[in-house]
Amino acid sequence: MWCSRVSLRRLQHIAVAPLNLFRNATAGAVQRNMSSMSKVYVTRQIPPVGLKILQESGQVQYELWDSDDVPVPRKELLQKVKGVDALLCVLTEKIDAELLDAAGPNLKVVSTMSVGFDHLSLEELKKRGIRVGYTPEVLTDAVAELTVALLLATSRRLIEATHEAKTGGWGTWRTLWLCGHELANSTVGIFGLGRIGVAIAERLAPFKVKKFIYTDVEPRPELASLINAEYVSMDELAKRSDFLAACCALTPETKEICNKDLFSKMKKTSIFINTSRGGVVHQEDLYDALSTGQIAGAGLDVTVPEPLPTDHPLFTLKNCVILPHIASASYSTRNEMSALAANNLLLGLRAKPMIKELKL
Repeated sequence: MWCSRVSLRRLQHIAVAPLNLFRNATAGAVQRNMSSMSKVYVTRQIPPVGLKILQESGQVQYELWDSDDVPVPRKELLQKVKGVDALLCVLTEKIDAELLDAAGPNLKVVSTMSVGFDHLSLEELKKRGIRVGYTPEVLTDAVAELTVALLLATSRRLIEATHEAKTGGWGTWRTLWLCGHELANSTVGIFGLGRIGVAIAERLAPFKVKKFIYTDVEPRPELASLINAEYVSMDELAKRSDFLAACCALTPETKEICNKDLFSKMKKTSIFINTSRGGVVHQEDLYDALSTGQIAGAGLDVTVPEPLPTDHPLFTLKNCVILPHIASASYSTRNEMSALAANNLLLGLRAKPMIKELKL
């Protein structure tokens, strides 16, 4: 029997069909039932909703890396995927040719608990006929909320103000001390207008934003009409935005596109926000822009690498707020993501349409 890292008793709960199977069946019947199940490796201790779906499906037996703090070591991952029929992963695992070779020809489905897929070698997956599920849309609200929170924390200097209050910097009232920048009457630029970009704009509109502008690979009139946004060039986006939010996917075209050229065109009072992928920003150029006053501030939920080393120069700047990639970190969203990832995997194994499948 294909055994888990965890105890045999827990394995019987993990690899089950209905629980009464173990109450009423003979040991031989249990063995036959399990041998007909698909083998799945789960690269992270995902939220309980997703695990329950796998457990109660009666379709799979799975093993998981039973930690939410430390990613599965690459060497162990390459061993664990051997012979599996499906893989449920998160964005910390690189699913490339090496891993697919290690898994072997049985691998039919990769389901990632993420909206981003830059950790997946799509060409390799396509070449091998492996289907890919992912989890867009369910995290739209959580990411939009966090983006707005990060924008406000950065523009109104909340982290800096909290530090001053805690460390004795709070003295007499001063006319310009800790002044920031308001959203009222501002122009907000969105780089990459998808569901998340629209949701961000919808949440910012009540702050009396004067204008929304955006750029993308092409105009998105249907989405833009929802927020009355104007399509502009990348140069215009940089020049006109008081607040610029990066919401794009990481692709070869967008890699480090937020660089010296972009920052040099922005207003000195502009705030830059990134909740997409760290790779879209050239971090050395961002540091230079912030440290020289080329732009007023930046809020980042994503960096390269992750975690960002604590001695990184960006951490020395008062006008840079850095969060540890928590945009989708709400209980409801993470549970929905795990459920969608599990259902995508099960449907893929049955050769049925996934709820959300990447078209390779």
